[in-house]
Amino acid sequence: MEPIIRTTKGLVEGIREGSALVFKNIPYALPPVGELRWKRPEEMEAWEGVKPCREFGTITAQTLPGNEQPWEKLFYKEFYSNPDYIRESGEDCLNLNIWTPAASPGDLLPVAFWIHGGGFGGGYSSELEFGGEEYAKRGVILVTVEYRCGALGFLAHPWLSETDPEGISGNYGLFDQIAALKWVRENIAAFGGDPGNITVFGQSAGCMSTQVLVSSPLTKGMIAKAILQSGVQAEKHFLATPTLDEEMGYGERVVKYSGAKSLEELKNLPVRTIMEAKGQFDAVEMMKIQRGEGDSDDAGGLKIVPNVDGVLLKKNVRDALMDGDILQIPYMVGCVVDDLGTSNEDRANGVPGMIMEECESFCKVLSERGWPDAYCYLFARDMPDEDGKSVPAFHSAELWYTFGTMDRCWRPWEERDYELSREMLDAWTNFMKTGDPNGGCCEGWKPYTAKERYVRDFR
Repeated sequence: MEPIIRTTKGLVEGIREGSALVFKNIPYALPPVGELRWKRPEEMEAWEGVKPCREFGTITAQTLPGNEQPWEKLFYKEFYSNPDYIRESGEDCLNLNIWTPAASPGDLLPVAFWIHGGGFGGGYSSELEFGGEEYAKRGVILVTVEYRCGALGFLAHPWLSETDPEGISGNYGLFDQIAALKWVRENIAAFGGDPGNITVFGQSAGCMSTQVLVSSPLTKGMIAKAILQSGVQAEKHFLATPTLDEEMGYGERVVKYSGAKSLEELKNLPVRTIMEAKGQFDAVEMMKIQRGEGDSDDAGGLKIVPNVDGVLLKKNVRDALMDGDILQIPYMVGCVVDDLGTSNEDRANGVPGMIMEECESFCKVLSERGWPDAYCYLFARDMPDEDGKSVPAFHSAELWYTFGTMDRCWRPWEERDYELSREMLDAWTNFMKTGDPNGGCCEGWKPYTAKERYVRDFR
């Protein structure tokens, strides 16, 4: 018999996979379609009977990486080339997935709340490299969350602000994440989880989202710990959150490309037209970057991103950190050796780049403030490649290791890779339990302080 759990909105039926019970495609809010397009998520209605939750659901509307452009080839082969893990995309995507131990432990377990990356334009919660069985084995419940991305998730525009009760727009994908977090707090005890011990973690845009959430007044008391992977904003003008006015300016250009002449026309456009309009906007921004005309306050041309709307976010994340206006909780922060912002000079000298500097700056600020321990890491493993070669750890490379899904990957892993994965899984789950990554395969990881700038080197 398959597992059945009662949530606040109805019964859900999961499936047994190895040592875990998995519940896939649980809706946490009403579908954001029709009149709810470009609206904050609204509470789900209750349903009758048992909802089957045995297969992953619709993913946020997007165009997946292809195998033609040089910059796409790596990510296509690494994460998107297995058709078994490719899902239909669309607007009706507000769902989440839960992995919990098949054997009841008795006590409520810590909860890991994962936010996927993808430049705020794509990615999804059920990608090939994500999975929760290794978390369940270690006594941690994993939740992965789908949220609106691209123009459907982050478009700001005067038309949309005029119809909002607080005069804001954009940030719909972040309001989705907060709605999912609230759902987890209300329901996770039924799955064996502790609503008072939720660690939010994410990588790339998921890391940036996590930093926004810990900087938002709307999440007070909801997050116990946070792990930020490859996307921290500290001192430099990089990955910054623009103002609402700036974001509405970008949005006006996207809408112009769409051809819509009114809010009604915009709301009735096909999803494909909206995506194509954003694609035109992104292409123009990328050409500016290539000509050396790009804005230093963005990452590689990213513009349709979270904004400082005065409601979800009162100030940009850099200022929130420096002013002490983020959650006073334990943090783990790090990146990979060949990450965003790593220059050719950095590579030639064998040193990590800008994001590593930002990670250390983040931890230094917390240490000087006397807050709970912050832990810093660098993932520097050269990953095995074809023909006996290897490649430096690139943006997203650590995900195979931190989810323990390496057997799904084409790479010819060595025993050291499996050892490193066990070490990192122990560190991540130990931190989720207690705020300290030490224990099991991970020992000797000291907190980062201004006096002792300790960075754990995973290689």
